[in-house]
Amino acid sequence: MAWLEITIDTAAEKCSSVAAALTAKGFSDLVIEDQEEFETFLEENRAYWDYIDEGLQEKLQGLSRIKLYLEDGDTASMQRLEKTVSEMKLTMTAAPLADVNWEESWKDNYPPQEVGETLVVLPYWLADKPAGRRKVILDPGLTFGTGAHPSTQMVMEVMETVVRPGFRCLDLGSGSGILSITALRLGAETAVGIDIDPKAEDIARENAAYNGFSSPEFTALTGNVTGDKALMASLAAKEYDLVLVNIVADVIIGLAPILPGLLTPSSTLICSGILDTRLNDVTAALEQAGLTVTGWKEKEDWRCVTAKKCGKP
Repeated sequence: MAWLEITIDTAAEKCSSVAAALTAKGFSDLVIEDQEEFETFLEENRAYWDYIDEGLQEKLQGLSRIKLYLEDGDTASMQRLEKTVSEMKLTMTAAPLADVNWEESWKDNYPPQEVGETLVVLPYWLADKPAGRRKVILDPGLTFGTGAHPSTQMVMEVMETVVRPGFRCLDLGSGSGILSITALRLGAETAVGIDIDPKAEDIARENAAYNGFSSPEFTALTGNVTGDKALMASLAAKEYDLVLVNIVADVIIGLAPILPGLLTPSSTLICSGILDTRLNDVTAALEQAGLTVTGWKEKEDWRCVTAKKCGKP
């Protein structure tokens, strides 16, 4: 089936009214690309992001348009759309879309991702692909944490040098579970992944299953470590050889005071998701909490910090 992509240019202040008019005429599957709406979304959700792709912002600069899709040859719908657009004194363009299998084409965006010296992140449909590396298998369509981001890659690279057989690992802000799974793949005995989003618990557990891990090797939990005293007490009652925090700078800073309680003098803490401009803020917070920063890595604009609890093992 051949399709046409229709693009209607409009002004930002008219975007909503144009979309409403199109919907009233039966064109309901609309894609709105608008700079002002994008920036409003960012401002309203500032607590959940620490970095926005500048290239994306540049593409959206001054942009306000609506896209929709019609079957090529649907003359009646096209004529109705042209009349509606003309009545609103707007212009539109139509371009043919390549004939692809849309249900499967999204998978092309997730090729195997080699990380470090020994690891490879694979989407589940390539799980049986010979790799010659330790496989970390994920469903990349479920949630964040696919191994493509520099912050995640740096943690995995450090883990290659740190994780030893028998390690007990704690992953705060576990998301897809990629770091917990990596720890187990590298020989850890157990990994506990905690995320504030309840959806992440099931997703991480499902991804662990793709890799052959289940309880008691892998445990997925939902909770707010800084706000749930009972959860914090249960975590602090156990000892971890490795604690992972791959989130954003402000969240790491907020967690800093409780991190020493999760570490022994021989444990290693790895923090990532830190923009280069926030590195000093994070290291200062960790040191103030009683930790010693032992090193850091850099990749593009991102930094990854390792730290120990003050005192000798």
